[in-house]
Amino acid sequence: MESVYKVIELVGTSSESWEKAAAAAVELASKSLRDLRIAEVTAMDMHLEDGKIMAYRTKLKVSFKFEDK
Repeated sequence: MESVYKVIELVGTSSESWEKAAAAAVELASKSLRDLRIAEVTAMDMHLEDGKIMAYRTKLKVSFKFEDK
């Protein structure tokens, strides 16, 4: 059987690391999206205040199986 996948973009944040920011995005998405397949990191940046890192941000493209009901 052929399958179709939808791709969405997410941005996760963490005060500790880019990895934890990515994991937070995937974990939250998995609560409302079924059958997540691939997560591709497309960008990483930081939120700065007064020259200090306040948050790490990771932008992801996440795919999941599209079900037409």
